[in-house]
Amino acid sequence: MNQHPTDTPADLAERSVEARVASYDWQAISSALDGFGCAVLERLLSPQECRRISDLYREEEHFRSHIHMARHGFGRGEYRYFKYPLPDVVGGLRTALYPRLAVVANQWNGRMGVEDRYPPEHADFLRQCHEAGQVRPTPLLLQYGPGDFNCLHQDLYGDLAFPIQVAILLSEPGDDFTGGEFVLTEQRPRMQSRVEVVPLRQGDAVAFAVHNRPVQGTKGNYRVNLRHGVSRVRSGQRHTVGVIFHDAR
Repeated sequence: MNQHPTDTPADLAERSVEARVASYDWQAISSALDGFGCAVLERLLSPQECRRISDLYREEEHFRSHIHMARHGFGRGEYRYFKYPLPDVVGGLRTALYPRLAVVANQWNGRMGVEDRYPPEHADFLRQCHEAGQVRPTPLLLQYGPGDFNCLHQDLYGDLAFPIQVAILLSEPGDDFTGGEFVLTEQRPRMQSRVEVVPLRQGDAVAFAVHNRPVQGTKGNYRVNLRHGVSRVRSGQRHTVGVIFHDAR
């Protein structure tokens, strides 16, 4: 499932976000998304970039809202939604990842009999969101401490929702925290749920289905329902940046 270029951390620091994204094997990533509902992009961010993004959490001027999960029954922990303009790396990833994921998303819609197609450029999709009244940015920075977790959920913020999103682990498992595994569940019709636990290292990204995806059965494609979450953090502090491609009402 893991797909990665051969960059060292020093190489990453010198390469543009677009160049990094382009260097992955996108055919293999698409196959993993089709087969498992998720795919890992190893070393998408350098350790230095991870620390810089994590450090933004303390600076309120970068964010539009602050959510404490326990108050809403979402789990334990907290997160902040970025406001526009997004930090350069976050905005750059959103722009660079979208066109490649849109190819998969359009294939999925075709297989599920959904007429809607996503435009090839993210700016055009955002324009559709804004015309539909979805104008608030959705990329977010999450912070977990000991005992914190994120309940299984789907990040849907309005009628328009891009079907794939990306989460990037900013902390180093074993050094910064223990526990806190990324979890994806898939409910197939008349079957028990399937669980995917995705191991990540610092700077790794996981692209995954937000809501539905098609699965090939003996009688053609059928639709499965997915949810994602984070298991309990046992020690330390875990930061993640979430890149969601649709905006919110």
